[in-house]
Amino acid sequence: MKKQHVSKTLVLMLLLSVSSSIWAQKASEFTPYTVEKTYDKLKKNYEDISPIKPLITDQIFYGENIVYKTADSTELKLDIYIPKEIHVKMHPAVLLIHGGGWLTGQKENQRVMAQHLALNGFIGIAVSYRLGLEAPYPAAVIDIKDAIKFVKKHAARYHINPDKLAVLGTSAGAQLATLVGVTPNAEIYESGASISDDVQAIINVDGIVSFIHPEAGDEGKMASIWLGGNREENWSNWKEASPLEYVNEHTPPTLFINSAQPRFHAGRDDMVKRLNHFNIYNEVHTIPDSPHSFWLVHPWFETTFTYTVNFLNKVF
Repeated sequence: MKKQHVSKTLVLMLLLSVSSSIWAQKASEFTPYTVEKTYDKLKKNYEDISPIKPLITDQIFYGENIVYKTADSTELKLDIYIPKEIHVKMHPAVLLIHGGGWLTGQKENQRVMAQHLALNGFIGIAVSYRLGLEAPYPAAVIDIKDAIKFVKKHAARYHINPDKLAVLGTSAGAQLATLVGVTPNAEIYESGASISDDVQAIINVDGIVSFIHPEAGDEGKMASIWLGGNREENWSNWKEASPLEYVNEHTPPTLFINSAQPRFHAGRDDMVKRLNHFNIYNEVHTIPDSPHSFWLVHPWFETTFTYTVNFLNKVF
């Protein structure tokens, strides 16, 4: 009996070792997605750019690395930036979702935008979520919805108007933000909380809105890992994770800010047509001669921020 127990233990240890090795091998295939690495990549072709940097100011309150959820022993955190004039009123809030191909990236990429929003009367909240190499679809979607519920639950503490919430995502984060925005309280993403996960505005910064649209033909390895197989192997997930499938008369006002790279517009024009059909306010801005990840460097950060604040002021 002892020998059998030892044998089973050794087999389990071997399986765990192989699994960890495969995960590490996959993780090492993908370059970390940070502001610094993005700048290093882009400066080769755009000499006049500079990387965005976090603000140091006494005009906002800083609350960083607040745990909003623990999932599979992983602490998921958010950073929250609040205007100093909190005694004046409850503020609209924006949850910011980082990109990175669903497998990489970090909430710190969104801190600068969140801080600038706080300087302009909004509460900026940069949110982390489980990446695809740790937990595949739909984990990230559920995490972001849980972050929304956390924010609403603690709205009074953070001086947030729970009826004026927007989600802003960039790249893969834009797909996630849009999917969250068009599926309020959807059963397929229900995590059991009684608080609504609905939002009142969507800001999509260079992210696709459909994995199955003809324009989405370039989505490959990273999407396949996140969605549990390629498009042919797991069509149902690719369709289910496509925000375009859910657009209806209840979809919130939506802003698109796009690069000059057509790949990241997949499904956008059809979504705009549907929004127009339902008379839902929307804006589309394509920045000429801009690369993907333009929002992480100056001068395009300023352009992104201006479009964002103007839109938020209109809808809120």
